[in-house]
Amino acid sequence: MIRAVRTLPPLLLAVALLAGCGSEKAGSGASGPPADPSEISARAAALGMAPELVYVTRAPGFTLAQQSVGVQGDDGFSAAYVNSSGAVIHLYTDRPDHAGHHRHEVVKKDCVVWLEGEGQVPAAALDKALRAVHRPSAGELDALLPTPDPAFTDGVPVRRGDLPTNGDGGPPDNSVPTPGL
Repeated sequence: MIRAVRTLPPLLLAVALLAGCGSEKAGSGASGPPADPSEISARAAALGMAPELVYVTRAPGFTLAQQSVGVQGDDGFSAAYVNSSGAVIHLYTDRPDHAGHHRHEVVKKDCVVWLEGEGQVPAAALDKALRAVHRPSAGELDALLPTPDPAFTDGVPVRRGDLPTNGDGGPPDNSVPTPGL
């Protein structure tokens, strides 16, 4: 009876630890609830990116450099992740017919995602980051793509009230003088 009482606490601890395993889908890499697809579409379209090409990753010791987020090629996506020593992991996406073949590459639906290292990035870190490639979660989307400003996404150019109507700083005069007049 005493032996059974002594083995019960470690057994319960093992069961409790195993119960917490497997709550996240394998390979998802996402932290938090997935971002709303319509929100990804609105934010990506405002920047000229195809929403289906927006992917992120996680790499231990690396953080997203927000100023690096931009368009890759015609409508792909790119971002850079940096660490404290200055090493950089570049993430790029494009459509399969536009992407080349890269050592650290994965195909996700109709998208090719590849990573390149700059500085002292070990191949193992790139491999780990490649396995963590996923669609952004709601929290990641906020850090990744800004909320579009309606003043700049309605297709109408912004009118500046501080420019003169003629002379220096005015609109260009592209007329061609008529000879002899």
